[in-house]
Amino acid sequence: MNIFQRLSLVWLPLFFCLLFLPLTRVAAEPVVSADAAILIDASTGRVIWAKNAEAPYQPASMTKMMTCLLALHSLKMHELVPISAQAAATESSPLGLKAGDQLEADELMHGMMMASDNGAAVALAEKISGSVPAFVDKMNDEAAALGMTGTHFHNPNGLSDPLHYSTAHDMARLARQAMRERNFRSIVSQPQMLVKWSRPQVKFQLFQNTNELLKTYAGATGIKTGWTQAAGGCLAASARREGLELIAVVMHAPTEEQRFRDAQALLDYGFQHVHMVRGYAQANLSRQCWVSGASQGSTTVRAASDVNYPLIDDEDASHYAIRYDLPRVLQGPIKDGQVVGQLVVTYDGEEVGSIDLQADGVAPGRSLSGWLVGVFAPLLERL
Repeated sequence: MNIFQRLSLVWLPLFFCLLFLPLTRVAAEPVVSADAAILIDASTGRVIWAKNAEAPYQPASMTKMMTCLLALHSLKMHELVPISAQAAATESSPLGLKAGDQLEADELMHGMMMASDNGAAVALAEKISGSVPAFVDKMNDEAAALGMTGTHFHNPNGLSDPLHYSTAHDMARLARQAMRERNFRSIVSQPQMLVKWSRPQVKFQLFQNTNELLKTYAGATGIKTGWTQAAGGCLAASARREGLELIAVVMHAPTEEQRFRDAQALLDYGFQHVHMVRGYAQANLSRQCWVSGASQGSTTVRAASDVNYPLIDDEDASHYAIRYDLPRVLQGPIKDGQVVGQLVVTYDGEEVGSIDLQADGVAPGRSLSGWLVGVFAPLLERL
């Protein structure tokens, strides 16, 4: 054997290893055809993977996540909602709503989220705010409160409009917030639902959820599909396995079917590369805050949930830390469960997520302690 043959025995295997190593790394990444996509941990909001996640696109019917969230905050589940002529005339209404119909808010929310009925969104908007424009203002106020800085809503259902846009990251923020609501989670997790009318009383109809992943993907928990010619295929999808819940959002996929494949690829990637470890129990995450101008001068502020840490591949949980982003003095009165700050989660000093801090309710009124807190508020803020 000559020297060239001996060298080939050594270098050829090494050459092929080096040749295919980059391909192996590329193959580990999720293959996503959508123009924008993101994968986050539902517990902290940490971004696991992203593609053009801050770019604006029309969100189509993912918009209805905001409409449903506001409806849950504004209406009682069995409150009757009339169907106006405007709601009945809205295009793409699988429920076949007619002017003069009446349904309970719960039934309309199911029809809106599961069958993606556009007229149901209009009816809910009119019931809550009196008109669609007034409700849209409410939507944008809530978007600002949630930190959805790349979003502007122009209607309650996601019908195409150049003034109606969002980002994959903002839609993930909205989905994460909405999935904290027990009733919202219940609605979007159902594969099918019998929708009943209150007027006419004899009318009812069975609808399938447009989110195919609820039937095909193990651990799927929601959330909302979307499709228009301008928006392309959109989907906010969530799934939970072994204590880890992930939320995937895809926007402007080429087809309605491709949005499901894209979301599945994202979720698969997450469950392969992320695992959850125990951080802090909710019972151990509380602070006392001063309250000014209310019936008492202080209240307890608690984290909305446990803090668990998503670890990506070989990350070390010891690199995680938490800090309280919370005013020392709160302005009363305060509703029970009102969000007054954030428990910020960091990894290696970089903010990667947050959890709401909620206060015990403080009733309106006057008290010596509340008055004193108001007088000495500037000093208390510096302590």
